[in-house]
Amino acid sequence: MFVLFNVIISIVLSFADRALGLVSRDGGTGLLSGIYTLIVLIPGIAVAVRRLHDTGRTGWFILLGLIPCVGGIILLVFALQDSDMGTNEYGPNPKEEMA
Repeated sequence: MFVLFNVIISIVLSFADRALGLVSRDGGTGLLSGIYTLIVLIPGIAVAVRRLHDTGRTGWFILLGLIPCVGGIILLVFALQDSDMGTNEYGPNPKEEMA
């Protein structure tokens, strides 16, 4: 849900940046989108680390994202895997608490 809302908000802010003329001349990020990105940077990292913990991996795996092209794909595969059943070294499975 965190990623879904971030994507929706980013799209809306991108349209607002273009409508208000706040996009840089280089065609990069607009002012509102840039500020929003800085605001959600730390929470985004925290959500990614939590997801890695759910799959039984250490949060340090997030550094794989620094490897061009391949790192992002590896992190995507890890994020799409199902959580460990039961309790792992990082805590209980959040899906089991909902059931």
